[in-house]
Amino acid sequence: MSENIKSNKLVVFDTTLRDGEQSPGATLNIEEKVAIAQQLYMLGVDVCEAGFPIASPGDFKAIQQIVKIINNINIERDNGPMTICALARCCKKDILCAHESIKDAKKSRIHVFLATSDIHLEAKLKITREECLDKIKNMVSYAKSLCNDIEFSPEDACRTDIEFLTKAVQVAIDSGATTINIPDTVGYITPNEMYSIISTLKSNIRNDDVILSTHCHNDLGLATANTLSGITAGARQVEVTINGIGERAGNTSLEEVIMTLNTRPQLFPVTHSINIIQIIKTSRMVSALTGMLVQPNKAIVGANAFAHEAGIHQHGVLKNVATYEIMNPQSIGLENNIIVLGKHSGRHAFKERIKKMGYTNISEKQLLSIVKKIKCLADAKKHITDEDIEAVIIDKIITITSNWKIVSINIKSASKTRSDANISMSNKDNKYISRKSSGNGPIDAIYNCINQIIGVSTKLKIYKVDSITSGFDALGRVTVKITDSENNTLITGYSTHTDIIMASANAYVNAINRMLYKN
Repeated sequence: MSENIKSNKLVVFDTTLRDGEQSPGATLNIEEKVAIAQQLYMLGVDVCEAGFPIASPGDFKAIQQIVKIINNINIERDNGPMTICALARCCKKDILCAHESIKDAKKSRIHVFLATSDIHLEAKLKITREECLDKIKNMVSYAKSLCNDIEFSPEDACRTDIEFLTKAVQVAIDSGATTINIPDTVGYITPNEMYSIISTLKSNIRNDDVILSTHCHNDLGLATANTLSGITAGARQVEVTINGIGERAGNTSLEEVIMTLNTRPQLFPVTHSINIIQIIKTSRMVSALTGMLVQPNKAIVGANAFAHEAGIHQHGVLKNVATYEIMNPQSIGLENNIIVLGKHSGRHAFKERIKKMGYTNISEKQLLSIVKKIKCLADAKKHITDEDIEAVIIDKIITITSNWKIVSINIKSASKTRSDANISMSNKDNKYISRKSSGNGPIDAIYNCINQIIGVSTKLKIYKVDSITSGFDALGRVTVKITDSENNTLITGYSTHTDIIMASANAYVNAINRMLYKN
């Protein structure tokens, strides 16, 4: 019997970099993927599904780079090295590509999937059930010949006839699969149904060593409930994403599952290796880099998760926090301190504070750049908060492939006339180009001018401004989503600055750089 089943250890399989990145507009570049993978390592994730390598050369390179960086992290974890996983369809080309992308990892896994529901077999794959079983047998066996750790997912498992699902799962196990994942691909089922599926499989499959897993989507708002029900039935792996991001309505949220296990341990007899104090930092990094802001009332990581406005609630919390709080906000890394750091503080003081915030892998070069940015920020703000520092760190530790940079902006705007923008930019060859343009307001003028300088045609789909910190001198974050005129792909750009005009310009340039990089 496997160690996981003996100890009731729950394997946490994070698919933020694969399924999470499939959220519209959440495309990440290689540097951003690597940064998130490093943070997932610090969070204590057991398995990181780093991508779908056959999908694009960029995805393949990103997985290889993640393997290289994770292999070189010298911080030991109780659960050992993080397994790097790559996704593959049931075809040799996919599986070989997946193997090539992760073969150098200290621990690696190939995740093979094939649809098993009748609607998918008939409408999408156009194969019979017998052909489906043959393909599972041949392709899982082939994957096993390349890698010892094989996961198999019967896509749309929760709408598959249970007798055929059991048969398909047994074929995968007999062919070498070590983990069987049950995806609720369309977010259709209820907790009772998930319990029944996992229980049935657990009772009927002929191998006690295999780990059963859940992968739930949130179309009906039941992803976390279905995942917890799967654990109760005997699943010992959960597939989750940070902030619950993912296709359509998203995936099961890592923080919701983990904090439920921590808060109600008597109901769920499992252990996990997640370092919960890293939850908030991980949430904020993923939110910033994907441009997918967390809703204020989101469980665990939302801005209102530990806020109390009603008088009766405030009175109770002041008397005893347990009256209205079931979790300690500090346990997940929440702090609301204003720290006394500013333009007169030295590098050592900043370095110590950054370390206390949990950022231990920042290089000396990055630190100098972060300190310089914070000191510039201190000239514009009276107080520097942890949120300010965290926003600067996230901006600075990610090296965007920058073809273009803003050098200077001059804006002329009045209430009854069109706005004028005069912008200078530099390209990757350090050539400076200046242009003038006008628009219906300063942002429109700036974006028109940037398009002229770079020579691109885009459509602005979303423009959003958020305050990271409070006060009139707050640090603002601008998120934009654009599409290019060629393939209509949604690309996200972001930037933080106390000057919202500069943040708006930099966010737009960030998105264009990503678009050029992707193309």
